[in-house]
Order: sequence, then C-alpha cells, then structure tokens
Amino acid sequence: MSEHVVPDSEHRGLVERLPQLPRDLAQLARFDRPIGWWLLFWPCAFGTLLGGYGVPWEALGALLGLYLAGAIAMRGAGCVYNDIVDAKLDASVARTAARPVASGRVSKRTAWIWLVCLSMVGLGVLLQLRIEAQAVALASLALVAAYPFMKRITWWPQAWLGMVFNWGLLVSWTQLRLDHWDAIGALYAGCICWVIGYDTIYALQDREDDALVGIRSSALAMGARVHAGIAGFYAATIGLWALGFWLFRPDPLALAALLPVAGHLAWQVATLDAEDPANPLERFRSNRWAGALMAAACFVVGFA
Repeated sequence: MSEHVVPDSEHRGLVERLPQLPRDLAQLARFDRPIGWWLLFWPCAFGTLLGGYGVPWEALGALLGLYLAGAIAMRGAGCVYNDIVDAKLDASVARTAARPVASGRVSKRTAWIWLVCLSMVGLGVLLQLRIEAQAVALASLALVAAYPFMKRITWWPQAWLGMVFNWGLLVSWTQLRLDHWDAIGALYAGCICWVIGYDTIYALQDREDDALVGIRSSALAMGARVHAGIAGFYAATIGLWALGFWLFRPDPLALAALLPVAGHLAWQVATLDAEDPANPLERFRSNRWAGALMAAACFVVGFA
C-alpha cells in the first residue's frame, strides 16, 4: 500500500492508481471512504421515504439522486474544511498524520480552492430545491462551520456532529411537506443519538492519541463504561424513532418496521471489541446498513 494512502481507505487500489495531486484531493474529500457520505445521505432518504406518499416515483427518485450528489459533495467539502482547521492536530495523531494537508502534500491554498469547487456542486443541488428547503439547508452552515472546534471545547463533539449530519432529514422533509413537525423532531433527536453511538465507536480507534494531544471525545468521556454508553444511545435512538413513527402514524406496523434496524444496532453493541483495532472500524462502517434498514422502515410507514 502506498504510504500516502491512509490505513482505513476503502478503495486503496483505485486511489493508488491516481496521479499524486488527484489522489491527494480524493483523499482530502474522503472519496476513498464512502461511509461518510452514506451516513450523510441516509437521513435525507428518511425524510423523503417517510413523507413522499402521493409524489410520483420519478420525482422521488430524482430527489434521492440529488441528495446523494449533495451528500458526496458536501461531505467532501466538510472534510476539506475540517482538515484545514485541524492540520496541526491531525499531524499529532498517528491515524491522521498522513492526511494531505497535515502532511504538507497539499497546501492550504489548494485545499481552499478544492473546498470551493465541492461547495459549488452543493450549491447546484441546493438551487434545485423549493425555497423553504433552501432556507432550512442554509441554516445549517453555522453548525457546520463550528463543528471542527467542538472537540476542543466539549467532551461531546459527537452530539454536535449529530446535529450537522442529520440536517438532511429536515431539508428533505421541508422539500415535500410542512406538517408533522412533532414526528420529525423525534426522528431528528433519534438520529442525533444514532450518530453519538456510531461516532463513539469510531472514536475508539483514537482514544490514546486523543488523550495525548488534548482532543475530547465521547469515547474518552465514557471511559470504561463505553459499551453501556453506546448501548444507551442506541436504545434512545430506537425509542425516539418509535415515538416519531407513532406520532406520524399510530399503528403497530410502524413500530414493527423498526425491528430490523433495532436488531442491527444490538448486534453492533454485542460484537463490539474496543481492544481489537479493526473491530470498531468495521462496526462503524456497518452503519451504512443500519441507515438502509431505517430507510426501509420509513418507506413501510410512509407507503404501506
């Protein structure tokens, strides 16, 4: 493996075949790690599939395609921004020291240009939405801009990430309808708990380095109780999603639709091994399937 491909890259062969600068830009936007844009996309799908009854299938498919393109571009832009802000911290952590900006292979000026290019793609997606959804999407910018600094001032940056990463639920819902905000509020709160759970699993990889350089995380805050903490947040996730479904459609079928995703989250906790370097990353990545199962549940509740 090339020394300039990070250890958790999912597409080492493809990335390694690129010339150096395109390879670095692909890494900078995390194109080699699609789990991030899946996790950004799924909340958009939740709102679309739950609230899309009566909308033509072609229109729903087009919306999901737009949200996927926007998730890829804006997750990439967010990662570039994060790496610009965190260049010095990343250089102090073994897992992130090889990142393009932290290692000096990509200048901050080039990174800013790449950030603007990715943001233009996101702007193109934004302009396809109704004005109310555009306003909701733009309201997230302050949260996004503040996120890289949260790990310096709170032990729970994962909670802030939860607010940011699930904003697409609010955007996609507003694109289709403007009612049932009690149900969407419960679903959004559940999604935040989901992010705290899975990003705590991800943070288990960096506990030692984070403690040394002063980076705060929920994994460090939970300490020896991390398994119980993750289980608690995942339980809250399912409870809040169940509440949201019930407020939207008070039907036992709505609750039964959550059983597959509840089982998957329980499997993550039951098989999590914080001492095995590979295990937390695998469990974290498995949340692409948790998102797919929740999207299926939203479809069942919205259309069945």
